[in-house]
Amino acid sequence: MLSLMAATRSDRTWLVAVAASLWGLSSLWRGPLAQEYPALAIVFWEHLVLVALTLPWLVPAARRVLAASARTKVSVLVIGAGSSALATTLFTAAFRLGDPITPQVLQKLQPLIAIALAAVVLGERLRPAYAAFAVPALVGAWLLAFPDPLGVSVSSAQAALLAVGAAALWAAGTVLGRLASAELRFSDLTALRFAVGLVTLAVIAGVTSTPLALGSDAVVNVLLLALLPGLLALVLYYRALGRTPASRATLAELAFPLSAALVGVVALGARPEGSQWLGFVIVLVSVVGLALNEQRSRRPSVVAPDRAEDALAAAR
Repeated sequence: MLSLMAATRSDRTWLVAVAASLWGLSSLWRGPLAQEYPALAIVFWEHLVLVALTLPWLVPAARRVLAASARTKVSVLVIGAGSSALATTLFTAAFRLGDPITPQVLQKLQPLIAIALAAVVLGERLRPAYAAFAVPALVGAWLLAFPDPLGVSVSSAQAALLAVGAAALWAAGTVLGRLASAELRFSDLTALRFAVGLVTLAVIAGVTSTPLALGSDAVVNVLLLALLPGLLALVLYYRALGRTPASRATLAELAFPLSAALVGVVALGARPEGSQWLGFVIVLVSVVGLALNEQRSRRPSVVAPDRAEDALAAAR
């Protein structure tokens, strides 16, 4: 009982939600950039700035990952190449298509993928109470994503396909980040994610002959993109993930479409339909309710080791 109470007190679902909220700010800068430059170029320079900022962490991180298990090494490679480089490129490319619902579609699909991965990779077990938060949150995300939730147009199929790919890669990053945090610090994961991502992007650019040059007008947007939804969000995210089961974390990440919707209304002049506002409220209540339940309940909805080290042992 004491260990369960300690687990609920140390739960950091709320911090995952804060980090996810910062990701929702990216449309302020990513959208304008995506209309002028190739997605790969934007993400390359974003990662270059992030590697420069985390350079003091990179050398000790490299030493620790070399001494880690093969499972952790593979997790870092997948997180950096897939969840950071490729997923962000797909996400940025979706903006170029002018699809305003991409962030919401992405976050609507990610929990479904991550929950399945967490069960397979980490052995996390969901109690029936989890459905009381997950089902309303997914329904709310659907309402938030589509102005006409019963009449989704096929015209957005390209952007949706990009979103599905990014969702799968980010979901894998949530689960593998939890696994790798058993042997690596949050600063290690952050630095390695960006470094591996940068190398991956450089290789892809070379193979595809994608021009990487950006104009001077893009400098401020790239810097803000790297600092806020990039570095700050990832530091908070990985600091929380070591003590937050992946199933719980991925639902808290639905705070992303909430902040994205707020940015759309306040800064970009969007005018959501009534059903979208209803979805906004449903997702907000579900995310906050989950965080409170996991911190205060004697029977949390996700049964998982409190420490990532125990999750790693269970996965072996």
